[in-house]
Amino acid sequence: MPDTDAGDLVKAALGGDRSSWGEFVRRYSGLVWSVTRGYRLGQADAADVFQTTWLRLAEHLGRIDKPSQVDDYSPERAVLDAEQARLNSDRAARLWRAFGELSARCRELLRILIASPPPSYAEVAAAMDMPVGSIGPTRARCLRRLRERLAGEVSDAGTVAHESEPVRRESDRAR
Repeated sequence: MPDTDAGDLVKAALGGDRSSWGEFVRRYSGLVWSVTRGYRLGQADAADVFQTTWLRLAEHLGRIDKPSQVDDYSPERAVLDAEQARLNSDRAARLWRAFGELSARCRELLRILIASPPPSYAEVAAAMDMPVGSIGPTRARCLRRLRERLAGEVSDAGTVAHESEPVRRESDRAR
């Protein structure tokens, strides 16, 4: 059955052909497994997701409207998308970790400034009890500190910084 397309395998499996279902599972197990592992689950959790995926597909196989319709979403694309989702998640975690290391005042200012809709500087000044003219420079300093923390954690090449390298804290900097 190596020449049989996925749509024909699904149709045959729907008709009760066990060998077609077996071929379908054999053909796409690598893809399902690699996408599952792309989310960095432990071995046992990944195995559970893998099994649940096939179970849910078997339970809902008859709900596929057009099994013979070819999808341009290749197995390679699915793996790359899963890897990109993992990288995005890692990046967000590093950002929030570095954000959490900022002073409370910097965190509060940056949170206020990214509100939607954005507040006016007069509103920010009132909320933060600070002069309007110091909002921009303070924002710039807070963002610089955030960039420094992120640079200290991850180098430009995307590798984790050496633990022996000192990470400067806000208290180490001259104000």
